[in-house]
Amino acid sequence: MVAGTVNDLKNLKVELTRFMMSYKFALHEMNTKIDILKQEFHYIHEYNPIEHVKSRLKSPESILNKVKKKEYALSLPIIKEKIRDIAGIRITCSFISDIYEISNMLQRQKDITVVACKDYIKNPKPNGYQSLHLILQIPIFMSDREELMYVEIQIRTIAMDFWASLEHKIYYKYNKEVPEHLMAELKEAADSATKLDRKMEGIHKKMAVLKEEVQEEKDNSLELMLLNERFALPEDFLEKES
Repeated sequence: MVAGTVNDLKNLKVELTRFMMSYKFALHEMNTKIDILKQEFHYIHEYNPIEHVKSRLKSPESILNKVKKKEYALSLPIIKEKIRDIAGIRITCSFISDIYEISNMLQRQKDITVVACKDYIKNPKPNGYQSLHLILQIPIFMSDREELMYVEIQIRTIAMDFWASLEHKIYYKYNKEVPEHLMAELKEAADSATKLDRKMEGIHKKMAVLKEEVQEEKDNSLELMLLNERFALPEDFLEKES
């Protein structure tokens, strides 16, 4: 009886370890994908749309609390299927357009399945919260099997992230019961953050147009850069022979 109990505990420990490791590997796979896209975008467009990337894995205690709150059965397969934010990644961008560009790049990956998408930018929450939420499913390959894992991706601007961080602190400071006048101020602050985002994006687009015009002038000039040195070419250098 005792030996059976000990073996059961060992098997449970192995299963729990595998369970958490699977999410850790899923985060690693997704972070690698994001880093590759980030570098590719930088090399091709000479611009980096991603400011910060932060990943987190829910603790076993946090998972159990959510299971209890949602009244799910205490079963690893059910937890895996029902709780889809155990592995989470937050991507912070400079501009709103970057959010949708990164989302599209991720969704075009052949081994990624889009399970759900909630756009809190086009449809903000009543308190003013804005962000794009994606639930993605990706395969991970273990020594003896392949598993499909859920990863939650949140993509937002710097202004949205700053607002959400402060809102979270205020929310818990007042034990989730924020006075109405503060809720109104938070909503006003969210609106101000949105205006700032749109203003900065407008400036960014104007700068991009100016940069393109300057680049066109450079492309049309008869100058060549070799080993970081500029050489002027003769006017008839590119003329065809008669």
